[in-house]
Amino acid sequence: MAKKIKMKKNKMKTHKGLKKVLNIRQSGSISVSSQGVRHNTGKNSAKRSRQKRKNNVLNNSDFKRVKSLVK
Repeated sequence: MAKKIKMKKNKMKTHKGLKKVLNIRQSGSISVSSQGVRHNTGKNSAKRSRQKRKNNVLNNSDFKRVKSLVK
């Protein structure tokens, strides 16, 4: 009888660009910073700048796609 050879499962690599943008909270949810706050912000109103300081929670449909890439 021949021996069965166990093969390692291929693991997905972490997407490093995505990991730098997202923050994984301790609860498991993922927070995302707002877009458009890095540069060219002088033309934005003060109200818009204040609103963009807050982080948002990743949408549930996006969370399912992204969670395997970030872990």
